[in-house]
Order: sequence, then structure tokens, then C-alpha cells
Amino acid sequence: MKLTTPMPPEEADFEALKAGLTAFNESFTGIVFREKVSAFVKDDSNEIFGGILGEINWDWMHIQGLWVDASVRKMGWGLKLLSEMEGYALSKGIKNIRLETTTFQALDFYIKAGYSIFGELANMPNGHTSYFLQKQLNV
Repeated sequence: MKLTTPMPPEEADFEALKAGLTAFNESFTGIVFREKVSAFVKDDSNEIFGGILGEINWDWMHIQGLWVDASVRKMGWGLKLLSEMEGYALSKGIKNIRLETTTFQALDFYIKAGYSIFGELANMPNGHTSYFLQKQLNV
């Protein structure tokens, strides 16, 4: 046995680590439904002007990112993307959503959309605060 120094992993090594973690976790939780999902705002030429990325895991939807280009911001696309993802989560039986945002991103937007802060981390990134939010969807 040997301990390697920290470095970017080889893809096969990373997959082996993920498989080991999944097997361990599922020994407690049972097999877990997982799915990556996204939705986009595109123009007639299929150019992307916004999108949302999420993953379902452990009966929660994790919004990993939401972006709307500055040229179409303030036109309701962010809320449409978020609502679309919430509707998709409900269609899969998922009633809880979590996400992170920072002081320079969209905290007020998420609070207005019904999300509540359950934690924060100062200086993440340096000079800013990261907020952790959640929302329970109504059926």
C-alpha cells in the first residue's frame, strides 16, 4: 500500500473512488435514484442565452448552477428556468431542492422565489459569503 500525493485524478481512479463511495452510501440508504438534468434558454439559431443544471440524489434536487446572459436578464428567464426545474423535480416525486449562491450572485432572487437560507460560509470566495438555501415544493 502507498499514499499518493494530491494531484488531478486519472478518470479511472476518479470513477473507482465514486463507485466505492456510492457502494458505501447505498449500503445504508439502498439504491438511490440519480439523474443529471438541465434546461436552457436558446434563440432560433440554438445559441444558448441561459440555463440551469441540476442533479437528483437522495430524494433531493440540487441546483448546481443557473445562468442567464446579461443581454436577456431581467426578462423573467431565471424564474422560468427555476420553475421548470421545480416542476421536473415534482414529476419525479422530488419535493426538496437545495442550492448555493454568493453575495455577488442571486441571493435576493432565490429568496423571492421561496427559498430559505439554512447556512452560510464567510469568505467563500474570499471577501464574499456563500449561502446555502432550500425549498420544499408544495404538491
